[in-house]
Amino acid sequence: MGNRLSKIYTRTGDAGETGLADGRRVPKHHPRVEAMGAVDELNSHLGLLLAGLHEARSSALEEVIGVLAPIQHRLFDLGGELAMPEYRALNDAEVERLEIVIDRWNEELGPLKNFILPGGSRLVALAHLCRAQARNAERRCQQLNAEEPLEGTGLRYLNRLSDLLFVAARFIARRQGVDEILWQAAEKPA
Repeated sequence: MGNRLSKIYTRTGDAGETGLADGRRVPKHHPRVEAMGAVDELNSHLGLLLAGLHEARSSALEEVIGVLAPIQHRLFDLGGELAMPEYRALNDAEVERLEIVIDRWNEELGPLKNFILPGGSRLVALAHLCRAQARNAERRCQQLNAEEPLEGTGLRYLNRLSDLLFVAARFIARRQGVDEILWQAAEKPA
């Protein structure tokens, strides 16, 4: 593969517009750019979680790494779909892969009997941060979809990914042997 970026800065965005891969110029606050940015933020947060999982050097967490690492590539694919509206990289099989893992991990975890809060360990909190960012990316993509209907499975993928990340947070806590932080309702005012 040849060089894709010969120059990092182009100065073409200095006036508040950016170019899409199809040649269109749009404002940097355009819903498509917002969606691309949210997916990029999610991918960056996922990279932080994966770095922490690798640093933990725990064989109990290898399965989580194996599941999450390819997702970074799929998120990059989704960013490509957003940048090039005619391009398709994701398919139903990618959504099914997430569902299979969710079901497998949920079997080990058992039913959730209470609301849980982010925390318990740094890795659990990072997984919840990724989950929240996945929900944000989904909202930005839904906002774009309301203006410019999106083709493909990207919206379904993001929705299922946020579910997977929630389950991953619980799965990491289980594998680390840390207690989940259960939500405690405020006392009712007298």
